[in-house]
Amino acid sequence: MLIDSHCHLDFEALAGDIEGVMARAAAAGVDGMVTISTRVDNFSTYAAIAERFQNVWCSVGTHPHNADQELHIQTEDLIRLSAHPRCVAIGEAGLDYFYDNAPREAQATGLRRHIAAARSTGLPLVIHSRAADDDMAAILEEESGQGAFPFVLHCFTAGTDLANRALALGGYISFSGIITFRNAEEIRDVAKIVPADRYLVETDAPYLAPIPHRGQSNEPSFVRHTAAKLAEVRGIDLATLGQQTTANFARLFAKTGLSA
Repeated sequence: MLIDSHCHLDFEALAGDIEGVMARAAAAGVDGMVTISTRVDNFSTYAAIAERFQNVWCSVGTHPHNADQELHIQTEDLIRLSAHPRCVAIGEAGLDYFYDNAPREAQATGLRRHIAAARSTGLPLVIHSRAADDDMAAILEEESGQGAFPFVLHCFTAGTDLANRALALGGYISFSGIITFRNAEEIRDVAKIVPADRYLVETDAPYLAPIPHRGQSNEPSFVRHTAAKLAEVRGIDLATLGQQTTANFARLFAKTGLSA
């Protein structure tokens, strides 16, 4: 059993063939997935997808690329929308200094509002962090000092420093198809040291298709390739990895009702 902890089923590449996407996921042994919010203003779309399929859940949040476009979204709005029975997480929110599509101040403001919502609801915060390791670690440590909150660093692309600082705060780390890429040795090194009860797998579909599908549109069924590579890196078999990551998912995304 595998769970794709992060995908975007509303994006055109997947939404145009949603029945086929779901059928291929089931055939690949992918038994559940979370379709992740990138704009709170589109929450009804994510909720509708999660209502349609019993093994799909959703989140509510603003991607850092869109942070300046949703500064009207307050913590209270996130809390209110997250009460939807199929909404199991806050985010994705965070910092992206690689593209810098939104002012960094807006990204940080949005991130802190999402942290407050995660702290208040107990739902996990799905964090996007790219090329912003120092600021991300500092914000996580500062905010954790004001009260713990559950979180996962999704599509992990950083080094051991951010990984260790996040793990010290009780965070989880999720690995995507990037781990199969030839030049991803640093990420594979991190994958070796994450405790067995703190890691997840994801696709970030339709992006970042793993080898042997690199260059194609990604989809939840492909998480099996990521899982196989991650199992190889960690020196375990795929069945064990499936058991561990599914248990971790059930613990972190407790609102799904899955048993750990």
